[in-house]
Amino acid sequence: MIRRLRQKFIVAAMLSMFIVLSVLMAAVNVYNYTVTTRDADTTLAVLSENKGRFPDWMIKAEEEDTGFIGPGVPRPEPFPNRTDNDSDRSGGEEGWYRPEDFRGEDFRKGMSPELPFASRYFSALVASDGTISEIDTEHIAAVDADGVTAMAASIAASGKSAGYYQNYRYCATAQDGGVRITFLDCSNSLSSARTFLLASVVVSLLGLGAVFLLMLWLSGRFTRPMAESYEKQKRFITDAGHEIKTPITIIDADAELLSMDAPDNEWLHDIRAQTKRLAQLTNDLIFLSKMDEERPQLQMIDFPLSDMVGETAASFRSRAIKEGKTFILDIQPMLTMCGDEKALCQLVNILTDNALKYSPKGGEVSLGLKETGKNAVLTVTNTCESIPEGNLNDLFDRFYRSDKSRSSSTGGHGLGLSIARAVVNAHKGRITVSAPDRHTMRFFVLLPMQPGK
Repeated sequence: MIRRLRQKFIVAAMLSMFIVLSVLMAAVNVYNYTVTTRDADTTLAVLSENKGRFPDWMIKAEEEDTGFIGPGVPRPEPFPNRTDNDSDRSGGEEGWYRPEDFRGEDFRKGMSPELPFASRYFSALVASDGTISEIDTEHIAAVDADGVTAMAASIAASGKSAGYYQNYRYCATAQDGGVRITFLDCSNSLSSARTFLLASVVVSLLGLGAVFLLMLWLSGRFTRPMAESYEKQKRFITDAGHEIKTPITIIDADAELLSMDAPDNEWLHDIRAQTKRLAQLTNDLIFLSKMDEERPQLQMIDFPLSDMVGETAASFRSRAIKEGKTFILDIQPMLTMCGDEKALCQLVNILTDNALKYSPKGGEVSLGLKETGKNAVLTVTNTCESIPEGNLNDLFDRFYRSDKSRSSSTGGHGLGLSIARAVVNAHKGRITVSAPDRHTMRFFVLLPMQPGK
């Protein structure tokens, strides 16, 4: 049980860590991608407004003696943001744009003056009839005219106004009766985004691995005192049970001898009944303690499951007739299983006895066994006067009794269903209880026919 508790603790911690890291990683990478796309769209907006080029006033260059700004490019007039009193230039150098020139209404907020020189872009004008009437590849070297034509035709056919085409962000705007599609090379920024994504995934996985190793070490240290206490408790139950068996046996033997002299003595009958009940309780506690071990000692052999269930259940038929109850068996023949036959026989005994015990006179009890895939399914259903209040899974707790069952008239001591669950768990199965209606209770047992395979 301690090992299962430790495993659940590690799984819960790792799952929580994974969810948190996934959310954080997704948020950061989505933000990074959004910023990259937003910056590209801002640049494309400037290019689209100026027919696929940056406006001349954004180009900052030193005026040459020839009267040109850059080779073959005439100086734009007038200078933006310049007044008649702006004769002295920053640093005393003629032909240079001042920082103030990039703060006017014509310039996008936050846009770097170096943007025109750091961007690679091209455009194509698609006429109304779908032909490419103009191509501008002056500021790109990786794409030729044929490539631009194919890209523009594909985007025009899709009807999209913005998006990504491979590593290029594009924007389509109306111009001169057609559509100008402007492309911006985003390969560097997208490559950085992908590298960041890969790095964040690798770092997150390494972090999860480190946390897993820490959890393995720390959980062992944290659960060690609990494990030691639990082992002492089990040892105490087992040792005390064996010690109690001796005086119980002696008391029962003495009462039996006394009953020979006084066969009708009600006190002796009561003593023998209570010693028998105490002996059964002791045996059940010892059995549960053994079932709670990490690897319970079970005799796993192949045996005819259908025959065992049929013979065990048939022994309750006479009791059902005597109590005026209907007992129905529906067992699929020829089923075999690898397991502890004695423990599974006890499981069938407990569930059938429980169903008969809590069904009213004239009620109905049914037991079914069938094969589903690689599992054997055992169902025990009984009618009852009312369903116990609260969570039905509490029925599997030790010494649990519903409010209407606390009297000794029903017999038992509240360990039967706990033993049933322990037997099923030891066979790597599953047992559940449900109430199809307010007067019916059903126990469902799923048992692998070849546990561990």
